Amino acid sequence: MNKITISIILSTLLCIPVTFLNAQDFNAGQPLGATNESGNFIPMSSNVTVYGSFHFAESCTFDSERNLILAMNRGNRSTSTPDNDGYVSFINPNGSVHTSKWIGATRDGLELHDPIGSVISNGILYTADNGSRDVRSFNLDTGEPLKSVAIPGTGFINGIAATAEGMAYLSDSRAGLVYEISADGNVSIFAEGEPLSSPNGVAMDNDGNIVVVNMGNSAVTTFSPSGEIVKQENAIEGGGDGVVVLKDGTKYISSVRYGSVSRIDNDGEAEIIAQGIPNAASMCYDSIQHQLVIPMNPHYALAFIKL
Repeated sequence: MNKITISIILSTLLCIPVTFLNAQDFNAGQPLGATNESGNFIPMSSNVTVYGSFHFAESCTFDSERNLILAMNRGNRSTSTPDNDGYVSFINPNGSVHTSKWIGATRDGLELHDPIGSVISNGILYTADNGSRDVRSFNLDTGEPLKSVAIPGTGFINGIAATAEGMAYLSDSRAGLVYEISADGNVSIFAEGEPLSSPNGVAMDNDGNIVVVNMGNSAVTTFSPSGEIVKQENAIEGGGDGVVVLKDGTKYISSVRYGSVSRIDNDGEAEIIAQGIPNAASMCYDSIQHQLVIPMNPHYALAFIKL
């Protein structure tokens, strides 16, 4: 008799829902360490450095309180393994591993398939889970899942930005539009059509506007919260993926197709500051070490650029 059958029998006898019998507390992963011969968990020695821990990392975001980088990972996806294997790693600012699987240490209470874009806002981690076409949010302190918002359509949800009030903006690269998601979970179309061309990266600027970069060309478009275009700029190369806006207004755009990073100043002047980065995906800004961190998709790696 298997566990599921036993649960159904018990639920029938005790009039308790099956989901309650199977429920377990959510657990987040711990920093690297090992259980010693005495059975005690020992944190890894400070003189040991580990690199890696990624499985198709597409985006990252920076937690300034912890001084750690959060890398989104697809995990295993094949006909022989479950596709609900997405996870989040904690990475130290030097690129070494802090926690291999923070969100994803167990699957108890967790559904996370293919996290693509990600952002932190007001103590909440948001990610676009393209594997199930949901925007998922997590408590940044505990890693515990908060809520999930289903996105209509059948495209490819990608970059995401969020306000402190809980409003989120989400690109759909295949459908060629940007969604607006209210704090209470209502989804509507924020922008579509030109100048959008396979929109990918999304970020908030310092005035509360929404900056969108295209994968289909080099356009970098800034929209007001009402959806009006307030600024139109261009990166040096197309294929845009990640976008970062600094406090001084400087923008950085990574090209996933051509491997470059463009910098755009407040006058709209653009220049390439780095190139030859294969699959330069949805990058983040480490505001303490003053560096860009760029996931490299199938290379299972992060690239670091000191600014």
